[in-house]
Amino acid sequence: MAGPQQAPHLHLAELTASQFLDVWRHFDADGNGYIEGKELENFFQELESARKGAGVLAQILPTEENFLLCFRQHVGSSSEFMEAWRRYDTDRSGYIEANELKGFLSDLLKKANRPYDEPKLQEYTQTILRMFDMNGDGKLGLSEMSRLLPVQENFLLKFQGMKLSSEEFNAIFTFYDKDGSGFIDENELDALLKDLYEKNKKEMNIQQLTNYRKSIMNLSDGGKLYRKELEIVLCNEPPM
Repeated sequence: MAGPQQAPHLHLAELTASQFLDVWRHFDADGNGYIEGKELENFFQELESARKGAGVLAQILPTEENFLLCFRQHVGSSSEFMEAWRRYDTDRSGYIEANELKGFLSDLLKKANRPYDEPKLQEYTQTILRMFDMNGDGKLGLSEMSRLLPVQENFLLKFQGMKLSSEEFNAIFTFYDKDGSGFIDENELDALLKDLYEKNKKEMNIQQLTNYRKSIMNLSDGGKLYRKELEIVLCNEPPM
């Protein structure tokens, strides 16, 4: 089977917690407790190859991570995700309330034309609350909720390592908001993203840029992307 040959440290048998931790550490190269950026892509690619080869993905992953993979199969594009997010994050805080989560998930599934029943929606809601509202404050952040997207659709992952401090963000936004209106348009966002990538010496092709711009502009108000809306995507911490 091709999968186990590509990933020799994944076995056909169900993995123990200790073995799973070994896999995790293999990809958490910097040991910060997170698998991020390219690490995350490689991690899921390897697990996917193992699933195709041996059908063991559900056995390898902890229940909650396995749930994430199942949900990702039902969610649409990042643009649809951000459009739904805008509907619920009305104050542009970078968070939605826990009591809004059920509606948010329902919207995502409808946009993806995925049928669901009420018990399944309730199961999704409770599982995500348990995963993402770790401190029980009733708030769910954009960067964590974006984990519901397939890796290739999660454009927020692409900004890992390029996050800005409040001061850096204010400076770059002010530069592109030349008239001081408090918002930028699609063309200005395009230039801002190119500038951000060049400063960080990262490559971005035209298709990626178009997709990222489209996803972010779904947060905008009629084509006007206000400071607070862009801040929740580019800053280290969502503004409170």
